Amino acid sequence: MNDLWFGRFELLQIKRGELVLDPWPATVRGVKLGSENAAARNRLPDDFQLQSPVAEFFEYVRTVDEGGIRCLEVRHGLPFSMEITYRPGTSRACRY
Repeated sequence: MNDLWFGRFELLQIKRGELVLDPWPATVRGVKLGSENAAARNRLPDDFQLQSPVAEFFEYVRTVDEGGIRCLEVRHGLPFSMEITYRPGTSRACRY
């Protein structure tokens, strides 16, 4: 997410409470024309403190036995919003 900075990950799979990153999910970077150079942005240091949106994202992932996230939107290197599929009457994600 830190490398992406602005954009989204699509069709993320979750198995047994962990993200499946092989194969790597489709990654779409957002580029705003006429804005500050992306290379000059403030990057998060490698040892940054875990921020609330990141903690909430991983808390959600840990609750899913098997399912997925259709779209995870990233802003300023942090998870901003996500679209999930779910079965009506439950809060659990389901397969696509």
